[in-house]
Amino acid sequence: MLVLPGEEIAGAGLKPGPGTYRVGGKVYASVLGLLSSRPPLVRVVPLSGRYIPKEGDVVVGTVADVQGTFWLLDIGAPRWAPLHMTGTPWEVEVGETEKYLRVGDAVVVQVESLDATGRIGVTMQGERLGKLEGGTIVRIAAARVGRLVGRNGSMIEMIVRRTGANVSVGQNGRVWVGGSPSAIQRVVHVLRMIDEEGMRPGLTDRVASYLSASGPSDDRGPAEAPRESAGRDAPDPPWAGDDGPQPEREPN
Repeated sequence: MLVLPGEEIAGAGLKPGPGTYRVGGKVYASVLGLLSSRPPLVRVVPLSGRYIPKEGDVVVGTVADVQGTFWLLDIGAPRWAPLHMTGTPWEVEVGETEKYLRVGDAVVVQVESLDATGRIGVTMQGERLGKLEGGTIVRIAAARVGRLVGRNGSMIEMIVRRTGANVSVGQNGRVWVGGSPSAIQRVVHVLRMIDEEGMRPGLTDRVASYLSASGPSDDRGPAEAPRESAGRDAPDPPWAGDDGPQPEREPN
């Protein structure tokens, strides 16, 4: 069901979730989007818009600028996110940041903090976080990440297993894909399908049919992940088990 900003969402005892707000005991939509309800929580999935970070999100970003003690990362949010040299697994000396990451490099990091001014703190310290070698980054709507991951990781597992590609999924809608040219091409096609058809029923069957028709399955999955890769995918977002629409979601 499509709702407009300011439209009242009917229902007793509802609790406002993302894309909604409460006034006087009633819940209203704050964005144009699709209503998704799992009582008592109700939310509205934006049809478009930039990624809005949340603490704990695992995201794929690219280095936009390099300074003496930090890198500025583009994670698709309204502001760049500084990654301080102390937030990496490396022993970086002041002024030597460019030896480790350069403009255009891809990384997987976790949103560590947000403040009232909108500044975003991220870290590269943690399991499955790190620099991504080679490959390509594809952008999909952050609202489609839940559909890409699938229930209990079923969709992304099928894509990886049947293409042999390495895939890292960011909750910001940026997806890194590595592997052979043919594997990358097939995964990119699937990502476009999910981005464009994510709200239509039967998506899993269409993806499976395409993967069957486009090339042989590789049930072994990727042979080896990049040495500094963050791994196959980000932790399942909280909506990964839903069947309906999924939410989109400076330096010191």
